[in-house]
Amino acid sequence: MAVRLNGAVSTDTVPGDPHARDLLARLRVDLVAAGFTVPVLEALWGADAAAALHRGERVPARRVLDGKRGAHGASADLATLAELFVLGLPVPASEAEHALPTLGVDGAAELGLLATGAPASDRAGAAGDAASVRALLDLRPYAFLDARGDGHWWILSDLGEVALGHALGEQHVLGVGGASMTLSSLMLPTPARSVLDLGTGCGIQAMHASRFADRVVATDISEGALRLARLNVELNGIEGVELRLGSLFEPVTGERFERIVSNPPFVITPRALGVPEYEYRDGGMVGDGIVEAVMRAAVEHLEPGGVAQLLGNWEYHEGDDGLERLRAWAGPLEHWIVEREVQRVTEYAETWIRDGGSRSGTPEFDRLYDAWLDDFERRGVREIGLGYVLLRRPDRAAVGGDARRLARVERLHGPLGDMVGGLGTHLAACLDAHDVQASLDDATLAATRLTVAGDVTEERHYWPGDDDPTAMLLRQGGGFGRVVPLDTGLAALVGACDGELPVGAIVAALAELLDVDATALAADLLPAVRALIDDGMLLLPAE
Repeated sequence: MAVRLNGAVSTDTVPGDPHARDLLARLRVDLVAAGFTVPVLEALWGADAAAALHRGERVPARRVLDGKRGAHGASADLATLAELFVLGLPVPASEAEHALPTLGVDGAAELGLLATGAPASDRAGAAGDAASVRALLDLRPYAFLDARGDGHWWILSDLGEVALGHALGEQHVLGVGGASMTLSSLMLPTPARSVLDLGTGCGIQAMHASRFADRVVATDISEGALRLARLNVELNGIEGVELRLGSLFEPVTGERFERIVSNPPFVITPRALGVPEYEYRDGGMVGDGIVEAVMRAAVEHLEPGGVAQLLGNWEYHEGDDGLERLRAWAGPLEHWIVEREVQRVTEYAETWIRDGGSRSGTPEFDRLYDAWLDDFERRGVREIGLGYVLLRRPDRAAVGGDARRLARVERLHGPLGDMVGGLGTHLAACLDAHDVQASLDDATLAATRLTVAGDVTEERHYWPGDDDPTAMLLRQGGGFGRVVPLDTGLAALVGACDGELPVGAIVAALAELLDVDATALAADLLPAVRALIDDGMLLLPAE
């Protein structure tokens, strides 16, 4: 693997440090002893303060912790750790030492977690106090639920804007954000021999992948990101993750993986003088080039039958369809592309300029806004799509030609259904169902007994006084929360799918009841049945 960094070529992996591993083990002991977990912290400062923190406001939580000063025991240690690492405020060195009895303040300083003294800008009582310490990194608990059950980790990342008191730097390494949680929830939870996490950042996707993969390789162009990813992997006692330095697929040249996951730096940023380029969000390419690059190159790094999953943003130009551009980028790979939202270029620009720390109404905001709109206007961009991409390399030995090719491009802009543990389980089930139904000819499908998924309900709407419904809908409670319009024939067929009668027998009975040709009715209904199987609304019999 190789990548050019400042003119040099790096071919090194990122090794672990035995001394740092020992210090991290000590930190883990202290975090456990203090009860430094998501539910305990939220109970400590309450729902209102927790919600304010999610909005980037720390004052309510700080006021709660101020009221707990002078307490003793584990609750005092928890408050100290929360104030120090979550709120980014200085605390007396003696309190930090008490909260970290196994690691100690000196050990935390060796790890790069703490520094002595506090900048004068920090709040009164600790500012400028030589006997105080302040955090150099954000450290906070992270809780999740996936197909393997509940999980809990601690995640280190660079300090955010609230703790820094100013805008983020261009080399900032994010912790767990909304995009991170979206991708981890989409990740297929089925066992895999090998997974590549492309652009790992703080390492969160590699950590999630480790729960079902024998081996994980995580890459990033940022040395700072890989350092934090190493700390996070070792802090949480995770084995089997290899970290490599480099750009995109260069660190894994010539290698193939059963799975690829990527939350690439997909934000569409003007390549213009004076526009900041943040490593965590800007891929350094024009427009949506980073998404195209990852999609086009994935085929060379997937094993037959292997799956790649990524998040992305894509452009709609005057006179073209953004989703059709993605279909072309998939090339020979099977694909399932889901667009979740479309934004006007003005809305998109405002979102990401604010993300960089500029505030509306300032000269800097207006300057950057002009740069974004100039870029979009020059390149004929009118809207930006946001969503998910799943790619699969066909396994011809199993697939048997193109008859079973997965090629789905969808706009699903509504709310998702309820899904415990994320969408990944649903996606995996839909992929399996597609492969089975696509291997069945119409005669075999007609001989199959189907059942309605347990989360599917039917809705009927009537005009007042009418006996016949004006609209019938099939609604999915989980997964993508799909709503499928029904006609009389399809509604009756779905209603009869209780596993007792084969599809063909149901169609024949309906044809007789409706006084229509059975062959014509089957030709009309079987494609709809296949689609409902693909969507997880009708279930094939268990093998």
